[in-house]
Amino acid sequence: MSATGAITDAQTADLFTPIEIDGLTLRNRIVMAPLTRNRAGEGNVPTAMNVEYYRQRASAGLIITEATQISEQGVGYPATPGIHSEAQVSGWKKVTKAVHDEGGLIFLQLWHVGRISHPSLQPNGELPVAPSAVKPAQGQALTYEGPKDYVTPRALTLEEIPGIIGDYRAAAQNARDAGFDGVEIHAANGYLLDQFLRDGTNRRSDEYGGVVENRARLILEVIEAVQEVWMPERVGLRISPSGTFNDMHDSDPEHTFGYLVDKLNHYHLACLHIVEAGAKDMCHGGTEVPTSIFRDIYQGRIMVNGDYDARKGNEAIQQHKVDLVSFGRKFIANPDLPERLRQNAPLNAPDPETFYGGDERGYIDYPALPETI
Repeated sequence: MSATGAITDAQTADLFTPIEIDGLTLRNRIVMAPLTRNRAGEGNVPTAMNVEYYRQRASAGLIITEATQISEQGVGYPATPGIHSEAQVSGWKKVTKAVHDEGGLIFLQLWHVGRISHPSLQPNGELPVAPSAVKPAQGQALTYEGPKDYVTPRALTLEEIPGIIGDYRAAAQNARDAGFDGVEIHAANGYLLDQFLRDGTNRRSDEYGGVVENRARLILEVIEAVQEVWMPERVGLRISPSGTFNDMHDSDPEHTFGYLVDKLNHYHLACLHIVEAGAKDMCHGGTEVPTSIFRDIYQGRIMVNGDYDARKGNEAIQQHKVDLVSFGRKFIANPDLPERLRQNAPLNAPDPETFYGGDERGYIDYPALPETI
């Protein structure tokens, strides 16, 4: 798809204009961003509470699920769902059915945390893996026993990398079996694929390290593996070029991410999902890489995530800057966010104390607008 083809109706389009993605009609361009909520059940299996949470938000043009680990090794936080066991697939089937029954669409986000884990969360208490043995200099791992200091991860051997790629392929198949409409590969926010891409965390000297062509290799190979399961336009990718979360940095992020994004033109993705720079990124020494740089490089659809409201989102679409906008915290507190934005209605305020873990409070008890007759 050409850049023109991605935005043919941009002169009149806004957040409420439908858009087609490989036979899927998104009813609007308001996307629910992936949001870790730490409320999976035993065995990291989605529960009835998770089903209701996603059902309530099915009026989004597209839901992207919370980050979902592709393997036991990919786990990095308590009570986060997986997509690598039969029970997890069965749990997600109930979620996709509920969303589809409401007329919604839903992609699963594929996730491996890499070094952002702890032995207590790993099989047999093993060390977390990473491209290189570089310990995060800031923050702590979140475990079932509370916060713990990060450990120095174990560098993956060259012989292990095909197994990681195979885990992504298998998880993509499981997502298809669970009834999802597509998948998004999580290559943002300092997790495994992001760790391979950036030279602050990748100190390898083999074909997966050194020059950017090597550091980007794993992401591209994962895309290829996932597209063996899904049609190309049912696969998205999320990146965070300006991000510093999880102690991430790169010596030349504009060049690094520019190279990757140019290569993505060969893959005809559903969407390139860009997390834009936030205040915390700048406070932690991040370099802002404007989305406009990628619009000039990338020929497909671009979705952004940042400090957007209805006005800013409409302007970005109308000015040809982006094609879709994802919303995070606003969707936490407003299950009917598209309708609230359409009506310019007041928004519920999110409660940060209930973001991570807990019960129904702050999860499925936020009120929707009263129905009108």
